Amino acid sequence: MQCDVCKKKPATVFLTQILGGKIQKVNLCESCSKEKGVADPTGFALTDLLLGVGNSDEVASPVGSARCPVCGFSQAELKKTGRLGCSACYDAFEEALGSLLKAMHKGTAHHGKVPARAMRSHELSRQVEALQDSLAKAVGDENYESAASLRDQIRQLELGLQPENG
Repeated sequence: MQCDVCKKKPATVFLTQILGGKIQKVNLCESCSKEKGVADPTGFALTDLLLGVGNSDEVASPVGSARCPVCGFSQAELKKTGRLGCSACYDAFEEALGSLLKAMHKGTAHHGKVPARAMRSHELSRQVEALQDSLAKAVGDENYESAASLRDQIRQLELGLQPENG
């Protein structure tokens, strides 16, 4: 089995990682594993492997030459430490961070969680807004029967928005 980095020497170090239920394996030769800091546990960075190993085009490109214009933090330092120097680094290393986040998580957007009561309230507010827009259009078109029906629907939804007395 060949090294995933240099593609020349036989692999002697085998790393396995499970991300999102998918198994990712990295095979390294002796010299590439030392270069990546795998032999030294303090120098080993998961981000280094995720940003570089397996894509020989990326490894051959001058990855370490990119620097943050504000703090001067380099992409090589990002890969080594797994941390950013300042808030401007997010823009400077946007491409590398995007691929890193995709590899580590299910996607690049945070959706979070919302309490059920707040979600219900938000949904009702959205429905009221949509009905109010329709009501304004119906009044503008002088369709008063439809406007009255929409007004009644809005009142019913607004009753659901009122806090419960406890």
